[in-house]
Amino acid sequence: MLKKIFIYLLFSTSIFAQQKVVTSIDTTKNKIGAEFKLTLKTSVDTLSKVVFPKLRTIGALEVIQSYPVDTIKKDDRYELIKKYGLTQFDSGKYTIPSIKILINNKEFLSDSIKVEVANVQVDTLKQKMYDIKDIVKTQDTMGDWWKYLLGLILILGIGGFVYWYTKIRQKKKIEEEVYKTPIEKATSLLNILEKKELWQHGEVKEYYSELTDITRNYIEEAIEIPAMESTTSELIEALKAASQKKKMKLSQETIENLFTVLKQADLVKFAKSKPLEFEITEDRNKIQKAILTLDEAIPVEVPVEEDILLNEAQRQKQIQIMLRKKRNQRIALAVGSVVFLLFATAAFFIATKGFDYVKDNVLGHPTKELLEGEWVKSEYGNPAIIIETPKVLKRVDLTKTLPKDGMALIKEMQSFGYGSLLDKFYIMVSTMKYKKEQTLDLSKAIESSLKVLETQGAQNMIVKEEDFQTNNGIPGKKGYGTFTRVDGDSQSSSKIYYEILLFGQAGGLQQIMIFHEEGDRYATELTDRVINSVELKIANN
Repeated sequence: MLKKIFIYLLFSTSIFAQQKVVTSIDTTKNKIGAEFKLTLKTSVDTLSKVVFPKLRTIGALEVIQSYPVDTIKKDDRYELIKKYGLTQFDSGKYTIPSIKILINNKEFLSDSIKVEVANVQVDTLKQKMYDIKDIVKTQDTMGDWWKYLLGLILILGIGGFVYWYTKIRQKKKIEEEVYKTPIEKATSLLNILEKKELWQHGEVKEYYSELTDITRNYIEEAIEIPAMESTTSELIEALKAASQKKKMKLSQETIENLFTVLKQADLVKFAKSKPLEFEITEDRNKIQKAILTLDEAIPVEVPVEEDILLNEAQRQKQIQIMLRKKRNQRIALAVGSVVFLLFATAAFFIATKGFDYVKDNVLGHPTKELLEGEWVKSEYGNPAIIIETPKVLKRVDLTKTLPKDGMALIKEMQSFGYGSLLDKFYIMVSTMKYKKEQTLDLSKAIESSLKVLETQGAQNMIVKEEDFQTNNGIPGKKGYGTFTRVDGDSQSSSKIYYEILLFGQAGGLQQIMIFHEEGDRYATELTDRVINSVELKIANN
């Protein structure tokens, strides 16, 4: 697309279409918000069809009134007059671009007109002037609500992390505690169960479930029968068989008490039975007494050397397991601490610097990287443009795209660029020398290049123009503004800011074009730095 712009530029300064539309305006200078009345006239025969466009904006000016077409008959022809009421609410110099009028389906262009919008002057002699008042701090802090919300989330996050870590440590400590004997484990767990006060808070089912689990675990570990997998009746039968095999002296009362409590627990868990408080206390005492009686009834075997070695190996294995678990805990704690520290740091910088600052510095930003990278100052083209850019500009050959009659006008042409119109930042530098010296209309050249952008899909274009002068005093023209770029594939749109610098020296044209997304503060700094570095070498015929 940019190639077409440069090609169009070559002819826009010397070749113009035949004019059939007369353009005029009531005034070229007006106050902010006042109306400019733009008038378009054309004379056609009675059979011609003329279409004036319906516009909301014309360049940077807003259409506030589209007047009906006036028709005046003169002999066998009609004179059609169309008026547009335009206004602008920012002071400055603007160019009303050409407007397309269709006459018998053929396009004709109106002339472009420069206008100036001036500020409203204030008569300080009649209007009283007052001292500037001191800044008063507002009491409304709702604008910073997100900072307070972020602080609250941070505090809750810290509190939640501390609570979670404390509970996990307590739970792990209880679970990983190594008991020397099964009876020590069962006694300790019974004491812990009483401290929970489950049945006192109405959780009778949970109480009986833990009570029977402690009992069954003890029997399975101490007497070595599958107590956890057995029903109550199967457990009692297995216990009787084991007592005979191991020659354990168990009274009938002990077995009956154990059977009674286990059966009561089954009723509570599966039949929703609700025992009285004294019954619960009695059941707990029966279980504790039964466990102690079972432990006393187990015969003590004198360990042989092989058993001692086996127990030592098991003890060493348990120690290794505990060491691994502690190491994993330390690793988990270190990882959690790092993650929490990163989260807290990010939250702090978001609260103090803003989300964009954190995003651009952590995830990166393409134009920020260009701005902070190593810049290059070099000369491009002839007459040379001396310019500082974030990257070296690469040569672009546009001569092959020019028609033969266009190349006949050009003595020399060179172009250099970085990026493309689809990138976050794009710059093009171009110089050309004509075979014959001619006067160049830089304003017309800027307007022509922007028309090509419109034909390539640029929409809602805002155009501003002003004089420009380099640091060494060479005058030129600067065109700048915005337009909407539509992605043909995704149909998404983005607003693009552009700046065009044009310089016309004897027998040559020098041009710099910069495009970037509007609102990109890094790209804005890039553009300012590039524009402020522009220097030109004086052209030699």
